[in-house]
Parts: sequence; structure tokens; C-alpha cells
Amino acid sequence: MSRARVARRIAAGAAYGGGSIGLLGVAAVGVLLAEVALAKKSVGGGVAPLPPGSDGRYGREFGPEEPLRLALLGDSTAAGQGVRRVGQTPGALIASGLAAVAERPVDLRNVALSGARSDDLERQVSLLLAAPSGPPDVCVIMIGANDVTHRMPATQSVRCLSAAVRRLRTAGAEVVVGTCPDLGTIEPVYQPLRWLARRASRQLAAAQTIVVVEQGGRTVSLGDLLGPEFAENPREMFGVDNFHPSAEGYATAAMAVLPTVCAALGVWPEADRLDVARRENMLPVAKAAAEAVREAGTEVTGARAPWALLKHRRRRRLPLPGGTPVPEEHGRENGHGTGRDNGQRDTSAPLPQD
Repeated sequence: MSRARVARRIAAGAAYGGGSIGLLGVAAVGVLLAEVALAKKSVGGGVAPLPPGSDGRYGREFGPEEPLRLALLGDSTAAGQGVRRVGQTPGALIASGLAAVAERPVDLRNVALSGARSDDLERQVSLLLAAPSGPPDVCVIMIGANDVTHRMPATQSVRCLSAAVRRLRTAGAEVVVGTCPDLGTIEPVYQPLRWLARRASRQLAAAQTIVVVEQGGRTVSLGDLLGPEFAENPREMFGVDNFHPSAEGYATAAMAVLPTVCAALGVWPEADRLDVARRENMLPVAKAAAEAVREAGTEVTGARAPWALLKHRRRRRLPLPGGTPVPEEHGRENGHGTGRDNGQRDTSAPLPQD
């Protein structure tokens, strides 16, 4: 069965209350469980640092203008687990980039929780919507890896995500979802678990894309955590535990998500018309979802139902005014300077580039 048909079945099962469609065939589960025991001995050889708090105002140099409100939801990838500096977290990088593009301050609130699965999104959305400042202007959700590793039924996973996106869109927020990363890229995981993890991850990512687009959101495929860099340099792109991204990995993720966040708010300096030379297209949403998981960094956004736009937005290097993207209060609290820390490359500055 094609990936598009599998994704559509999962999405339909979520919509109509089905819960029996799993990410992997029953025959594969026994092999998977046997391999998991071996993988656990290799993955997690180091201890990933807890994510540093990144809440605060970015782009202070743009003065007292009304700030844009950005929120991050999801799991450890959204929280930034694995790095020690605030400026290396995806939230800080996206907020800094958005401030530079929009030339406005950005208030960031991150409610993501390490270890969270999609069923925690209800709690996270409630936290955001209860804030006295009102709903965010744009929300970025990164979720799905723990759904796969904990064998959460795919229909339940996408049902929870769909409900979260619907609540946020009803409240007036734009929503961008970084779909389930490709767990087959984790270096110590061996075959056949690597193949099974990749298959499950991509099936879930495609189904996530369908339900998000149907609720009025946009998706960016994280795939192998954003491009050939991970396949070519896994030791640099993964952190000390061989599971969470390194500072370089988070910077790469932020570079892929930022253009879509800016486009959702209407501040990205690029037309929404399709560029055939960049292999952009308008496809039925299920087919667009299947195509997107094949190439990390691909955006899918809704057009006239049942069609969706498949886009590969250009990335630009953007200067960060003011020198540091980290809110001043966090820089002092946590002892984060502007120099290098613990041998990690400073990735607070890299942003989308051509």
C-alpha cells in the first residue's frame, strides 16, 4: 500500500474514532521489541542536559513596538533538550529570526515538555490559552518521536494533534507543525530496527501532515532532522546522548521551520506562487503529505480542498541586530555568555540562507 494511502487511512481512523491502526505491522512487532533491547544499550551513552529556559523577549533593539507572540509546544525537540545555552534552543533561534525578518520584538513562550507524546498537547494548549496576554500569534509544534518509541496508536496520535491544532486555530493563532522526525537516523540503532523506525516515523509524519492541513495549519517535514547534514555528519548533528540533536542540529531545524513561521504571519519576503524549478507543486493533500516526508524541510499548506501546496522555501542568511538573540534576563540567570561553551559551536547566529 502506498504511503499516501496509509497516511489517509490513519487520518481517517483518527477522524472517525478508529484506534486499531498501528504504525507497524503485527509481524514486525516481535522483531522490533528484540532489537529495542540492543538499541537501548547504545543510545543514551551520555546524559543530555535539561533544556534551558528560553521564555522572554527577543529583538529588543526594535524598540517598544507591540511584540509578536510566538509559542512552542511539543516534546524534547521543541524544548531544546541536549544543549546548554539558551541561544542554541530552537525557540530562541526561531524567535530571533522572526524578530529580524518582521523587524519587531518577539515574545516567546515555550510550554514543550521533554518526553511528551501527542496526548500531552491538550494540557500544553490549555496553558497557552489561559495566559492573560491572549493566544499567540503563531505556534510551532514539534511532536511524534515519543509516540513512535512508545508505540502509541497512530490514529490516537494524530487525533490528539488534530484537536490541538483546531483549538489553536479557533483561538486565532497560526500553527506550524514540524512533523515526526525520522528515527531511523539514530546512529547506534541497527537493522532491522532502523528500517522499522524509519517506516513508522514517515507514516506518522504523513498522517500528521494531512490532519494539520485539514485544520488550517502548515507543516514542515523534519525527516532526518533536516537534510543531508545529519546523514553525512551524525556525530556532529546529534548530542552527547546520541538521540537528541546537538546545537548544530537545532540550528538546522530552526533554519527549516523559520521561513514557514514567517510566511504564516505574512512577513516572509517571498511570493507564495509555486516555483516549478524548485519542484513545487499543487497536489491532493494525501499525496502532498507522502511527497513531503521524502525530503526534509518541505512545507505543506492547504489550498482549495482537497488540494495542498508543496513548497521548498528559499533560506536566507539574516543578520541578527543587537548581537545576541538571548533575552537579557536569561543570559544573567543561567550564566550564558556570548562566547563558546563546553566545546559546542556557537549556533545562535545561523539562520536560513540561500
